[in-house]
Amino acid sequence: MNEELATLAAIAAGDPDAFARWVCGAEGQVRRALRPFAEVCDTEAVLQEALLRVWQVAPRFRHDGKPNGLLRFAVTAARNVAVSELRKASPSRAQLDALERELAAEQAVAPSLPDPLLRKAIAECRRKLPGKPGQALAQRLEGGFEEDSVLAARIGMSLNTFLQNFTRARRFLSECLRKAGVELDEESLP
Repeated sequence: MNEELATLAAIAAGDPDAFARWVCGAEGQVRRALRPFAEVCDTEAVLQEALLRVWQVAPRFRHDGKPNGLLRFAVTAARNVAVSELRKASPSRAQLDALERELAAEQAVAPSLPDPLLRKAIAECRRKLPGKPGQALAQRLEGGFEEDSVLAARIGMSLNTFLQNFTRARRFLSECLRKAGVELDEESLP
């Protein structure tokens, strides 16, 4: 919860990097919440509008003390935008019926909570990483959307060395997590 509040404070203060990190974690869940609307409106445009609203409202957002407050707000904003677009589109009765069935089956989107045991396993495996691969992974995770060449230069590595160390870090992290009983597909790793 403290991490969530710190992220919210940074976003509210106008930190675009904090917002980008938050979006990376929230975007998939907001997209899933919009899945029932895919046939009747442009969900990509709805997603973008909802994220813009989150950014604009963040300075005034009051956390309710429950987990994932900003994510729950984003899902609500996205669904509200989708409903507004739906009204403009004049969907057919069949489309409305299909949407109602999907929404009823889904009920409300319950954003998934972070898994503290998984976080602990990841933190432990990151601590075990050898020096250079650990540095490369840390730079990639903290670097946001910066180019790999910039990240490499920041820690005094050539681009090729940085990429090799990052690849090693992924492999070490994957093996460590597997030994800890966590099975992830390779695309889940940074």
